[in-house]
Formats: sequence, structure tokens, C-alpha cells
Amino acid sequence: MKQLPSKFDNREALTALIAETFESELIEGHRQPSSIHGQVLSEAELAECIQPAAYARTRNFYDGAVSRLSPFVRHGVVNRKTLAGIALAGGDKPAEKFVQELIWGEFWQHVAKGRPSGLWQDAEPYKTGFSSSDYASELPQDIVTGTTPNACLNHFIRDLHETGYVHNHARMYLAAYVVHFRRIRWQAGAAWFLAHLLDGDAAANNHSWQWVASTFGSKPYIFNLENVAKYCGNQVDCRPKTNPELDASYESLSARLFPARTL
Repeated sequence: MKQLPSKFDNREALTALIAETFESELIEGHRQPSSIHGQVLSEAELAECIQPAAYARTRNFYDGAVSRLSPFVRHGVVNRKTLAGIALAGGDKPAEKFVQELIWGEFWQHVAKGRPSGLWQDAEPYKTGFSSSDYASELPQDIVTGTTPNACLNHFIRDLHETGYVHNHARMYLAAYVVHFRRIRWQAGAAWFLAHLLDGDAAANNHSWQWVASTFGSKPYIFNLENVAKYCGNQVDCRPKTNPELDASYESLSARLFPARTL
């Protein structure tokens, strides 16, 4: 077996080797490396990435003050305890929401350890009026390629493919679209995310998909175009004419998506 080099003069050399070696595995049209660089960060550099007060105010916005450190946590470059310590250095109250999100990541790890079968099995029945057999098991091509009827979702899919990172709010939108608008099993969507996300770990990813799907939550999560425009409108195409499936009230969407659901 040919041994591949482990040291490179620059990032371009590494990119060229990967493209040559794994060409058959790459997605046509998405062959550029992620903009996220993996490197060991000093505590001062980590502190620059963490803005706890701004994070608490803006985290749900597409251009909000999120740290984008999740890939570093996922691959062991930095741990959650270190990040919590840096955030708390500026005071408990400003750091509260940031630390809570770190704790959620740790919580999902414990859930997965205590119930490993739950990573790919429904924890509970769907609360949508449908049974699991009513959901398709594979993603349709327009979702895989980012050519759905909805421009904002296609934008988020490009983020997934081209950078390996998607804002958390956009992840919820995509999950809800896959499961509820297109009636596809959450497992298919979870596997799709894990194949592309640089920060993807099965515990947080899969249980979050289950929460959206309602198989690990009290109700299905849905969204409409107005919500996307509120949080992403300055960055993403949210025009009604380019997002026809999403341009409706929550009442209308609920009736369309869950006609047999009992409240």
C-alpha cells in the first residue's frame, strides 16, 4: 500500500493531493477545500473567537457572533471545559448562554453513551400524525444537490457542501424541511449531515434531528419563510417567489404538513 505524505509546504499542496487521491469520492461542483483551517489555537486566540454577551444576543442570526469553534471541539483540538473557562472569565451572566450550549453538547454525549441504540433508532413515535413507515428512507436528488424549489435552503445546502459548516438555526431549517416538508426519515438526513459536517458527531447531530422530527421531543419543529427572513434575510435570498414551499403562515403549514395530527 502506498504511504501518503504527512507534511506539506502549503495548504494548496495538501488540497491537490486530496483531490488526486480521492477524486471519485468528491462531489461534482464542490471540490474546493473548506475555509475552516484546523490548527492549534492559543488561549488568546480562543478568547478572540468567543464573545459571550454578543453570542447570547445574536446566536440565532445567520451572521451572529457564534464562535465557529465546534469543528475544533469535535476533533479534540480544544475541549469544552477550556472554552467554558475562557467565557466565564468575563463574568457568569454574560457567559450563561454560551456555557449552556457547551453543556448541551456534553449532555448529548452522555445520552448516547447511556442509550447507544438510540443514535439511529426512534426514541419515541412521531407526533406528526404519521408513523415511521410513512416516511421515505432516502433523500431525493434535489436536496442532495441543493436544487430544491427554495433558494434559502439551497444556500444552506451549499454551506454544508462547500464549507462543512452550517449555522445551527439553518441546520434546524434543513432538518425540518427534510422530515416534515418532504416526509423523509430523520435518519437519512442525519447521515447526510454527518457525511459533510466538519463538526458532525453522531450524538448531538442525531438527537437534534430526532428533536426536530418529534421522535425525541413533544412536537415537530417547523418554520416558515418569515422566520428565515427574520434571522437570515440580509444574507440569504428570502423572496417569496423563490421560496414557494415556505411562504405560508404557521397555521397553514401545520394543516398542510400534519393533516392527521391531534394536538
